[in-house]
Amino acid sequence: MSLLKRAAPEPVKKEDDVLLGLDIGTEYVKAVIARQSKTGLEIIGVGRARQAPNNMYSGAIADIPAVTRVCEKALAEAEEMAGVTCKRVTVGIAGELVKGNTSNVHYRRKSGSKPLSEQEMDLIIQRVQEQFGEQARKEVALETNNPDVEVRLINSAIVSLSIDGYKISNPIGFKGSDIAIQFYTAFAPLVHISAIEKVCAELNLELLAVAVEPFAVCRACLGDDLDSNLSSVVMDIGGGTTDIAIVDDGGVEGTKMFGIGGRSFTHQIAEALGVDFNTAEEVKINPEAAELNEKAREKVDGAILNNLEVWISGVQLALEEFDLLEMLPNKILLCGGGAGLAPLQEMLATADWYEDLPFSRRPVVHLVDSSDLPGVFNRSSAELDHSFVTAVGLLRVALDTLAGAPEEGGIRAKLSRVLQN
Repeated sequence: MSLLKRAAPEPVKKEDDVLLGLDIGTEYVKAVIARQSKTGLEIIGVGRARQAPNNMYSGAIADIPAVTRVCEKALAEAEEMAGVTCKRVTVGIAGELVKGNTSNVHYRRKSGSKPLSEQEMDLIIQRVQEQFGEQARKEVALETNNPDVEVRLINSAIVSLSIDGYKISNPIGFKGSDIAIQFYTAFAPLVHISAIEKVCAELNLELLAVAVEPFAVCRACLGDDLDSNLSSVVMDIGGGTTDIAIVDDGGVEGTKMFGIGGRSFTHQIAEALGVDFNTAEEVKINPEAAELNEKAREKVDGAILNNLEVWISGVQLALEEFDLLEMLPNKILLCGGGAGLAPLQEMLATADWYEDLPFSRRPVVHLVDSSDLPGVFNRSSAELDHSFVTAVGLLRVALDTLAGAPEEGGIRAKLSRVLQN
């Protein structure tokens, strides 16, 4: 079947009111099709297809034709279940070279006696984005040893804003000289974004947006409530990376990522038992069914524990970088395929890893599935567990992109309203 012109089974028809969230992960590609209704998002089609080992590297696409074929399989499954074809898509992006940061910016107006206009606010945001874009480019250039690397803005939004010390949600029309903005921006290397665009072009999909995956997870958790007071550490544990975001009082403070995910646990088990990757993956997912003897079980437990210690160090280092918050939220929301590992959940919930971080008490750990997401209704025949939360979040980003900024208050102080570049 040609990738340029996707064929669909006879019962499948084209509809214009459906959206696709495509989560291109290291282990699996997950496709979720939804229709927007008066009550929220109705999930009508779900598909999943396994990636080959060399398709992805550190959360980014490494083999465009191979990833395209896997995406086609997942999409075909979702469309067959939904009974419709879907053209508009939002795709997630992850990896250590994706830079998402929240910073405080002060801007001094020349004339504080004039009301702030939308044009002036747009100019301020543009300057902030350019400043952070150059900062992100330098960071990626340093990490890749490529001084000519190009980066592109993925997501940006205002977390909080004040004029002359007075906190406001919509600055338009206010007078004042000193504008203080807490601003979130996320950038990714152009080469990674171009790979996503190429995959979508091969599948004849209209790319609405590319979204940083932990940002998308936060959108799934926040739903439509712009006044949400949700505060949480959100961890999306995929096959190749762990993505962390902090939500504070309904606004995302930033996103961090590091290159350890579920696949590293599988490699450790494979090495300890002397078996291939697929066998080790089965042992990791269902150790009881593997019928291991006592010695082999000890080897598996030891391999998982050794990798967990390295992983939890990555979590600690990532959380230390959220230095704009005096205290971290005392709730951890887990999602992603790697989050289902029981020893990982147990370590987060019972070990003392959090004591040197600014938590007021031991954080409570919760594994998120679709039933926890506000305004999401699963009308499909598939189970939407913790591994599909990112794909659902991408649907939320799609709605934000289509809606654009609200007519009144075009600039919001909540990150739940995305300002697409």
